[in-house]
Amino acid sequence: MEKSDYIFGIRAILEAIESGKTVDKVLIRRDLGGDLAKELLDKIKQYDIVLQRVPLEKLNRITLKNHQGAIALLSPVGYNKLDNIIPLLYEEGKTPLAVVLDGVTDARNFGAIARSADCAGVDFIVLTERGSASVTSDAVKASAGALFYVPVCRERDTLSAIKKLKENGYLIIGASEKGVRNYTQADFTVPVAIVMGAEDTGISPDVIRQCDSLVSIPILGNIGSLNVSVAAGVMLYEAVRQRLTAGFINS
Repeated sequence: MEKSDYIFGIRAILEAIESGKTVDKVLIRRDLGGDLAKELLDKIKQYDIVLQRVPLEKLNRITLKNHQGAIALLSPVGYNKLDNIIPLLYEEGKTPLAVVLDGVTDARNFGAIARSADCAGVDFIVLTERGSASVTSDAVKASAGALFYVPVCRERDTLSAIKKLKENGYLIIGASEKGVRNYTQADFTVPVAIVMGAEDTGISPDVIRQCDSLVSIPILGNIGSLNVSVAAGVMLYEAVRQRLTAGFINS
């Protein structure tokens, strides 16, 4: 983690929030108390910022400077909300294409997915508040700057995000080695959200059950699976191929 990705100290964090910086999350020592800490907690609640109570050791691994029991992780890009972006895309007459990341934690994989997403014309990416990669400087670098262009929505969890998408007419297509259909057989010409799972375990069972279609990419060699960012690129460019063929995007 680079120094530009975080600030420490209760007063410094309060000032950052009040000045409008995009705070990804705030880590607070589990037993932290006092009036100033209460002021910070109230401000975190007011601005709907993700809060994590952590042991002192975790804070010390980030910095050994006088953090006063609180460290804020910053995002170089602001987050969006599905409730705002979904109606906007329909108002613009788009057939939306989205990517939902379920447990993808590696910043480089996230950045690489964002880079492919931008090239493929993806309208937004969905992350979760916990157990997910964040928009950090490492992710932005891995995306070759694509994260400055592709909106990122951060929701409470994957299931609630998928529920919102389904309620708004999105087809949910999960990419998994458990899929019985070839990925080219899925219909990407409708409003679609492609779900990509964690680097090691794939899409979680609860999320798999909510997918409208579960598809797989053929693996012909000796390695059992593709890197998640590569698999996302394959899926996205099948969507591009189908949409080009259907004639509603231009090459």
